[in-house]
Amino acid sequence: MSQREWGAVEDVQKHSVHTLVFRSLKRTHDMFVADNAKTVSIDDESHKLKMSVKLRTEYGPVLHMPTLRENREKVPLAIGDAYDHYPSNQGHESEYMVTGTHPYPSGPGLALTADTQIQRMPSESAAQSLALALPPSQSRLDAHRTAAGVGDIYRQAGIPERSHPPGLSMGGMETGGMKNSALMAKKAPTMPKPQWHPPWKLYRVISGHLGWVRCLAVEPGNQWFVTGSADRTIKIWDLASGKLKLSLTGHISTVRGVIVSARSPYLFSCGEDKQVKCWDLEYNKVIRHYHGHLSAVYGLDLHPTIDVLVTCSRDSTARIWDIRTKAGVHTLVGHTNAVATVRCQSAEPQIITGSHDTTIRLWDMLGGKTRVTLTNHKKSVRAVVLHPRQYTFASGSPDNIKQWKFPDGSFIQNLSGHNAIINTLAVNSDGVLVSGADNGTMHLWDWRTGYNFQRIHAAVQPGSLDSESGIFACTFDQSEGRLITAEADKTIKVYREDDTATEETHPVSWKPEIIKRKRF
Repeated sequence: MSQREWGAVEDVQKHSVHTLVFRSLKRTHDMFVADNAKTVSIDDESHKLKMSVKLRTEYGPVLHMPTLRENREKVPLAIGDAYDHYPSNQGHESEYMVTGTHPYPSGPGLALTADTQIQRMPSESAAQSLALALPPSQSRLDAHRTAAGVGDIYRQAGIPERSHPPGLSMGGMETGGMKNSALMAKKAPTMPKPQWHPPWKLYRVISGHLGWVRCLAVEPGNQWFVTGSADRTIKIWDLASGKLKLSLTGHISTVRGVIVSARSPYLFSCGEDKQVKCWDLEYNKVIRHYHGHLSAVYGLDLHPTIDVLVTCSRDSTARIWDIRTKAGVHTLVGHTNAVATVRCQSAEPQIITGSHDTTIRLWDMLGGKTRVTLTNHKKSVRAVVLHPRQYTFASGSPDNIKQWKFPDGSFIQNLSGHNAIINTLAVNSDGVLVSGADNGTMHLWDWRTGYNFQRIHAAVQPGSLDSESGIFACTFDQSEGRLITAEADKTIKVYREDDTATEETHPVSWKPEIIKRKRF
């Protein structure tokens, strides 16, 4: 410290605490005196500047309203002349000049006809109203309503209604003696009722693996499915009978991911031995290896339209491979912890990864760069699932299951209540979302509302420990009539809908605590 600074410190220390407190109070009083004191005079110039800024901020976009071609009348305004551009609605119908670049809204009762006399253009940037005069023949029949209401026009155009400027009198907002529908009170927001789904029940348990069953996939023809296990084997099962058809050996550690190609007779697998293998199902042998990952490979997925394979690993990266040449196309770098799950889609963004660093990344496959990073989760993300029909997806974490909307990852809603480490998610076209957890519990949700309509905790297979009840993977078959789970008790369980259940026997007991605002 310099001598000057030391001197300043000594000067402050000379004052008592009492003096310093009152000095601080005085500064505070001087700062906020304008909020409470009535004796403070208002500076006219500052007030005019404030009002002009306020007017331009609130009503700037609508100051270029269309003007009358003839007999233009001004509405008397309470504040300045800022609204001189607003035409009067009183008196006879007037002819307006159509301005703006946005298309007219389409909808029942809004088609423009040769008799249309009043036209205004609705748009979000220019909050204008569109009043369509009815044809003369119809106006005689309905003398009470001569034009569509502003609120009706906005609702048809999908634009939120905006309040009218305060200077407009009530008479200026009435047409034919009737109040404009924009003045009607809005309905209170309500939550949609969940769709009823029949409960699912266990009807088959398949055993054969000697270790935890870590992954599974159903082939596109819906004839068989494949599982990978901690016993280092890949087994192919008949879907109808549940009988073992084939066992494939080659991995030297736990198999963590399997997928069957819909474009070629290939099966792809990955494991904790850092290997990614391509199996030819006509010869039942490995024909390609994809080398590059530095640690265990936790998941993989195939692009639906391009011959590329995407894998994710404990080395914090995801890699894109050319299936035929075995060459690495891109290494997706950005996560700071193990990447647990990866999903591909044909639309942009094409690759979605979930990681133990609690983030989800949406990748541009062409450039190999992150497009969006979602940081809403507080714990590791081990599962991501894409909706088969909607342009949305869900992610699973111990804190919440979250739903998102593409392409920018807009948050939709939380699905709360599955308080466990969620390893897997699956969803079908009917809107049934399934989440499987480390403690052996499985929750079934209504996708649209987030209503948890069923909870399942299957019994552990005899011979396994009670703690070995985790669900590591689940998926629907191609018909979406069966749900298959891969579990820690070395079994594969198959569920199907209960045909005897009805809405009377299993009613929807839905009591929302708060109103969720959907962002669809």
